Amino acid sequence: MAFIRTIPAAEASGEVQAMYERQADFWGYLPDYAKVFCHRPEVMERWGRMLAAIKRPVEARRLELVTFVAAHELKHSGCSLAHGQKLASLIGEDAVIALANGQDSNVLSDAEKDIVRFARRIARDASRITSGEVEALRERHGLSDAEIFDIAAIAASRSFFTKLLDALGSEPDADYMKLEDRLRRTLTVGRPIAAAAPETMRESGGSV
Repeated sequence: MAFIRTIPAAEASGEVQAMYERQADFWGYLPDYAKVFCHRPEVMERWGRMLAAIKRPVEARRLELVTFVAAHELKHSGCSLAHGQKLASLIGEDAVIALANGQDSNVLSDAEKDIVRFARRIARDASRITSGEVEALRERHGLSDAEIFDIAAIAASRSFFTKLLDALGSEPDADYMKLEDRLRRTLTVGRPIAAAAPETMRESGGSV
């Protein structure tokens, strides 16, 4: 439960209801994180537009790899669970668990291993990144400056989202309890998964 008062689905109207319904259409329920944006639904809309622009030029495997390791490094359970689950569908659960435990996985290329290290350092303390680290991505793996920008933008944007949600007490949704036990426990790195089932727009009289 969030630390701030949020608008229940049954009481939402106008821009808040529209935002809730968009989120429920995607997830099948109203995620807890959406409710902390109820006081500023325009921020959710602009965050969504920025995230879409960041994601657009990046292929799915790299996007999920960078997003997951950044979220895990930032100790945000919700994003770690969501993107760890997506990444597991691409590289397997064992590889995701290895990454979560700080180990390299043999399913990753050498370039991906260095991208993971770069993304982790961005999440941990970007001020300590050196020009040499960026140059290594360019020279050793042939990444373009645009690709390096994309990786940095994905990792840095995750910091905004996770820190906002954790600061306001948003919890990972109970739906994540359906994940395989070992994966769920490994990826729950911050706030525990909520005990109560999430709201749905159908329950509120809206439409899913």
